[in-house]
Amino acid sequence: MSEYREWMEPKVSPNPECPRCRELEQKIAHLEARLRDLEQKLEAALRSGKRQAAPFRKVGGPKLSPKPPGRKSGDDHGTHAHRAKPAPESVTEAITVPLPQQCDHCHSHDIAPSSEQDHQYQTEIPRVPIVRRFDIHVGTCQGCGRTVRGRHALQTSQVTGAASHQLGPGVHAAITVLNKEMGLSHGKVAAVFRQLFGITIARSTSARSQERTALVCQSAYEQIRQALSESTHSHCDETGWRVGGKTAWLHVFVTRGATCYVVDPTRSAQPALDLFGHEYAGTMGHDGWSTYEAFLRAHHQQCLTHILHRCKELREMLSYHTSLLARQLSTIFKKSLLWRDQHPQASDNTRKAIVWDYVQQVGELTDGTIRYRHPENRKLAKFVWNDITDWFRFLLDPLTSASNSTAEQAVRPAAVNRKVWGGNRTWNGAHRQGVLLSILRTLWQRSLDTIDFLAQARCSTNPLLLPRSA
Repeated sequence: MSEYREWMEPKVSPNPECPRCRELEQKIAHLEARLRDLEQKLEAALRSGKRQAAPFRKVGGPKLSPKPPGRKSGDDHGTHAHRAKPAPESVTEAITVPLPQQCDHCHSHDIAPSSEQDHQYQTEIPRVPIVRRFDIHVGTCQGCGRTVRGRHALQTSQVTGAASHQLGPGVHAAITVLNKEMGLSHGKVAAVFRQLFGITIARSTSARSQERTALVCQSAYEQIRQALSESTHSHCDETGWRVGGKTAWLHVFVTRGATCYVVDPTRSAQPALDLFGHEYAGTMGHDGWSTYEAFLRAHHQQCLTHILHRCKELREMLSYHTSLLARQLSTIFKKSLLWRDQHPQASDNTRKAIVWDYVQQVGELTDGTIRYRHPENRKLAKFVWNDITDWFRFLLDPLTSASNSTAEQAVRPAAVNRKVWGGNRTWNGAHRQGVLLSILRTLWQRSLDTIDFLAQARCSTNPLLLPRSA
């Protein structure tokens, strides 16, 4: 900063009567004031980032007149959560509560009983684990001479002897949910079972359990990949990952009924090409990453949320006159979103005409022959111009979303888990990560019970496929 100020210092004394000198002095004063403001903001941002509670701290402190907590009243804001529910259909245990020996208020012992009874229901978690013993019948095949054992639907394997004491399918399903969906580490998963249910497992047991669960769910994972490759609309995104302490990338691909996660060493288009194929001709929504240009036959929809956020940052960073391009582009994109909301039943010809109008407006501002003086404006214009035909696909196809929020929401749970345990130690674990995250997210999309499906997968002797919906 000192070098900048030295450069800004005039080499000769300015002439107060010179209009040019007065203009330069005003400009220097404006730049110095802006520099001080930016230095203060940078210092505040660096200081805030070092605080442990920085992500959750409110800038400027709490509001003086905050809104009352809780949900708003009325049907417009959804159903309020409460415990006032009808009586349960089945009662596991009935407990009789007799009258006390004396009144709680006056301590009188003269209490006259009545025929009236009140009922209260309580739902409790079973803390005593179920221990099953399978008495397995053993026989010999007369055809091949091999030993044949029976198998019950609740058995997860047929191993006996030293490994005869095993965990049930519900335990294995809960281990996967606690680690991959709830974000608990293997050590905390073991602590949950020890403290809540008295079941002692090691951290390695949690890791091996998920390895086996991912193996039996491989067929369902392939079914998810097949559903994505056959989809007409998809969204793609990626985020940083760690495998063995080295940089990797977690790729996410989302459709209306399935989500697929893939951990790859690079941020290239190869995971997407392996999933969709080079001839994919559907509509792909993404954030403008250049690798998706490898899909030449696909229709692309650039995320308008990203470009609007970028324009907002430029408006805050640049002066009013310099940020003119960002303000103009932001206005055009916001108008296109408003037109979509106001004309849901527009005809195809009308949609094509309005798209061509918006493309012309954007093209006039970002044409490659136009040279902007500020480098940020040049970069913005080049980025928008290179994908000029991919910004308004959502106006032609009502099923196409204007933003890539679907994929970003799918990335968020994995990113939260990454902050807890940092990624995976091996590439084998990274593959299991992709399989199990894909299964859990797809089950959530289809409103299916996660524990039931994973428990059935652990007990099944045949490849288990995902149902279409609940």
